[in-house]
Amino acid sequence: MYTEFFGLSAKPFELLPNPKFLYLSKGHRKALSYLQYGVQEHAGFTLLTGEVGSGKTTLVRDIINKISSDTTLAMIFNTRVDSQQLIGMINDDFGLEAEGKDKVALLRELNDFLLAECSSGRQPIIIIDEAQNLSADALEEIRMLSNLEADNFKLVQIILVGQPELKQIIAKPSLRQLRQRISISCHLNPLNREETEEYIFHRLATVGNRDCVAFMDGVFDMIYRFSGGIPRLINLICDFLLLSAFVEETRDIDLELVKDAVNELSFEETEIQPIAAGSERMTVPKQRVPSTMDERLAQIEENYAKLNASRSEKEAILERLSSQGSILEYLINQQQNQFSQFEDQLKKISAQIDRLRQMILVDGKRSGHQETLMLETRVK
Repeated sequence: MYTEFFGLSAKPFELLPNPKFLYLSKGHRKALSYLQYGVQEHAGFTLLTGEVGSGKTTLVRDIINKISSDTTLAMIFNTRVDSQQLIGMINDDFGLEAEGKDKVALLRELNDFLLAECSSGRQPIIIIDEAQNLSADALEEIRMLSNLEADNFKLVQIILVGQPELKQIIAKPSLRQLRQRISISCHLNPLNREETEEYIFHRLATVGNRDCVAFMDGVFDMIYRFSGGIPRLINLICDFLLLSAFVEETRDIDLELVKDAVNELSFEETEIQPIAAGSERMTVPKQRVPSTMDERLAQIEENYAKLNASRSEKEAILERLSSQGSILEYLINQQQNQFSQFEDQLKKISAQIDRLRQMILVDGKRSGHQETLMLETRVK
């Protein structure tokens, strides 16, 4: 909607985990290096954790895009399943038939498949996203998969990706064997204040215009304080800011626009401190404070979705009005064309009448002159 106004090739702050927009902060660069090392060195277990919305899935997708052609990948996103369902999903993603088979058959076929892949010089990798939702039994089943090995190497590499509580789950005594198998572990921290600013400019530059808007003093501070440096929250607020600037037909992002965005998107009982001396304090609507970051982000995304739905409804109304306006304009033009044709016909008729009048006048003069000559002749 606003991309043309700002000279952008696409929306810069979409919520989809698109590797095209990957911004390598210090923490993201470190995590990416760990993941790449784990893939290259055929590490048995690699663990990646981070707050919801911190960019874990974007990193994983970047790794997937860079994986060599001699790699076979199974990617699992739905993790609210039991251990047998999990093995079935892995087999299915590897292209194996899983329906109607028990766990023994599933594991046997998976083992045969992994052996065949390694014999062919291919590297099987299992990536499990949102792994914090797995039960202890499912995690133990994942550990058992790491026991599938040839004489001198592991048959499969496993990458676990999840929120910070995944570390707490793995730290339980019952999962100590799994914990001992993890050779590479990294945690993705939120962006700091400077990285938040760089992140915003990076995404704008990625779609073609780093300087499409001007950010007034204090704006980046407020965006950082509201988002906590979480990329997904930064995307939410910045998308709203660009839309607001487009509606107001301005290229300046000031504190008032940010305050409006925070009031629209926020829900917590919180307060953002003044950016500078004398600046106005701002409070956001008081509502229930979520107990976790996951709940907080989910609530903000729900508010964002409602705003988008309202925006879409308004756009649909405007499109209908625009369509109706186009029809009316067409009808008016048609009427104007008909009136123009009628005026042309009237002008032609008027011209014909004028010519007839002139002919009548000329004929009248000729007749009068002839009668005068006849009278004069008679008199003589």
